[in-house]
Amino acid sequence: MPDTRDMASVRYIIEDVPAALDFYTNALGFEVLTNAAPAFADVARGHLRLLLSGPQSSGARALPDGRQPVPGGWNRIHLIVDDLEAEVARLRERGVTFRSDIVRGPGGAQCVLDDPSGNPIELFQPASR
Repeated sequence: MPDTRDMASVRYIIEDVPAALDFYTNALGFEVLTNAAPAFADVARGHLRLLLSGPQSSGARALPDGRQPVPGGWNRIHLIVDDLEAEVARLRERGVTFRSDIVRGPGGAQCVLDDPSGNPIELFQPASR
């Protein structure tokens, strides 16, 4: 198991831990670090640790001011891929929901998709140098 102190960690509030585990491991190639379903799991890809906090987890509890953490928003993890068009086609075949089509710019191309709870993920292919 990798030393999680050496990893960048991001917490996503999710609705269904088993569905998130299936998505992140089978669709995006993460490895499971902890599976405490239905409350929590964490997965890793490279130096990224993604904490998946289900409704029963402490990370999903209401804050002292009453705000409730919920899935979604636009802050997102950013995953670099070698062939963006092939990845998008593969994920579309799995029925993944996309927020955008492929967008190209001077730095490369990107596409934003949703995990099963509606949290965004950006796939990015750097421009050839």
